[in-house]
Amino acid sequence: MRKAAVLFKGEEAGILTQHDDGSFTFQYHPSWVFNAGKPGVSLTLPKTERPYHAGYLFPFFYNMLPEGDNKQTVCKLNRIDQNDAFGLLMAVAKTDTIGAVRVLKTDNA
Repeated sequence: MRKAAVLFKGEEAGILTQHDDGSFTFQYHPSWVFNAGKPGVSLTLPKTERPYHAGYLFPFFYNMLPEGDNKQTVCKLNRIDQNDAFGLLMAVAKTDTIGAVRVLKTDNA
């Protein structure tokens, strides 16, 4: 299992988890859900107390990944399998994002 903190404008909004079977969970922190001033990180992941589950990386996060030659270069430089979307997300979404959301590897990832 691998985990990452999902930050919105520098504040931790929730946790993205890749389970050992390859499925994914995203869950908002309760403090984020119950704060009316905090938005959802994506229109496709509105704020809710219940976790989101999927057999694949959620499209919102998948769309943060590089493609083509950029993907090949990042994978080669970081020794990441090109099919490891979570690993690639950890390599690029900590600093190189467009917008307010960043994804940071946690200690137990």
